[in-house]
Amino acid sequence: MDTQNRFKKFQKFKELHQQSSTFVLPNAWDAMSARTYQEEGFQAVGTTSAGISISLGYPDGENLPFEMMLSALKIIVNSVNLPVSADIEGGYGIIGEELTEKIKQIILTGIVAINIEDGTGDSHNPITDLSLQLEKIGIIKEISQSMNMPLFINARTDLYWLNVGNPNERLKSTIKRTRAYQEAGADCVFIPGLRGIDAIRTLRREISCPINLLAESGSPSLEELSNIGIERVSCGSAPFRATVTLLKKISRHIMKDSNLEYMNEGTISYKELANKMEFNQN
Repeated sequence: MDTQNRFKKFQKFKELHQQSSTFVLPNAWDAMSARTYQEEGFQAVGTTSAGISISLGYPDGENLPFEMMLSALKIIVNSVNLPVSADIEGGYGIIGEELTEKIKQIILTGIVAINIEDGTGDSHNPITDLSLQLEKIGIIKEISQSMNMPLFINARTDLYWLNVGNPNERLKSTIKRTRAYQEAGADCVFIPGLRGIDAIRTLRREISCPINLLAESGSPSLEELSNIGIERVSCGSAPFRATVTLLKKISRHIMKDSNLEYMNEGTISYKELANKMEFNQN
């Protein structure tokens, strides 16, 4: 991807967070899912670490080998002409030369944005120390600037997602962390698991940068979120899980009912499917 094209995609992605209504970011796990989102009118595509990892035979949580993750990102970027945001989990490395080199390689895949999370995957110490996470965000910002490749940083906190700490103090802790992430260089803050509309309103009042929430069962509607001023909602792994659910339904129709018609009802044709990947958008 040339520098001019990359900058245009970065600007487009940034502008999506400056609209009067909440925009939805769908999350892809392969070329087909990304291309489908583009065809249906989405203006950007994110990735789902869970979808990518599980579809390739690994559990979520940075268990997918780094080179395989890079390959998946390149495939998704090259399948669409939209801005792509990569879910890089905790960054695939500790602070130092390892993290620096891996972030450079991630940026070179052509993505223009990332999610970086503070969840550790360790039940005994589930959240990264605040000072360490701030340092990580700052380093990522410095790397993108040194490469002259702008990168939109979406800093995720997992306090609600992992139910960390005292529930009565969780919102206060979330506000503290997200403010600090913004000051460290984050362009947007992501709080998966936050669904209560009063808490969302409070967070909106306390945080000046764009806010990203996760589309979950029981979440406020897009209209409600737009009225509050929430800039972005991510689909996360839900489309991937919905796809797996459909495969289970197809399997049950065949195995339990000997029904071969269900999987062909309302599906796209083979020709249409084959034509989806006829050319490379980049």
